[in-house]
Amino acid sequence: MAIVPVAASAEKADREKPTHIEADSLVHDELNQVSIFTGRAVLTRGTMVMRGTRIEMREDADGYQFGVILPEPNKRAFFRQKREGNDEFMEGEALRIEFDGKADRVKLIDNAEVRRYRGAVLNDTMTGKLIIYENLTDVFSIDGQRTKAGGKASGGRVRAVLAPRSKTLDKP
Repeated sequence: MAIVPVAASAEKADREKPTHIEADSLVHDELNQVSIFTGRAVLTRGTMVMRGTRIEMREDADGYQFGVILPEPNKRAFFRQKREGNDEFMEGEALRIEFDGKADRVKLIDNAEVRRYRGAVLNDTMTGKLIIYENLTDVFSIDGQRTKAGGKASGGRVRAVLAPRSKTLDKP
């Protein structure tokens, strides 16, 4: 397990924004506070965007939202969010994406990849079996366990390409 302390704080204002979801169909269970969106599903909350063929959402008694995003066959689910206070975006893809609104955490599971863009320029790329993006602590943890047959072979290793940080871009 590798822990990569990449300064990657998500846009703080996103936490207070409403969640919007579009899909081809919806099944909602009011009693259990579970909604299942299927078919070209897109979730947006502020600058955060998640896409897949299925989004399962639930809300706890305190109003925190939790979700699972699953992709179309032979594709990966998608996540993108603006970083706080600059022109950087984090985006990622995986065979399963889970988010926890209470802990402010995104998990990219199986065939996972995360990328950091400064403006439109790709700067950093990290891959592994499991990537956990902790918005509150600004830390990624990446597990490089071997992928199962049929997944993109990672060889059981974390892979990262990190661009040097420009001194002019990092100053407040």
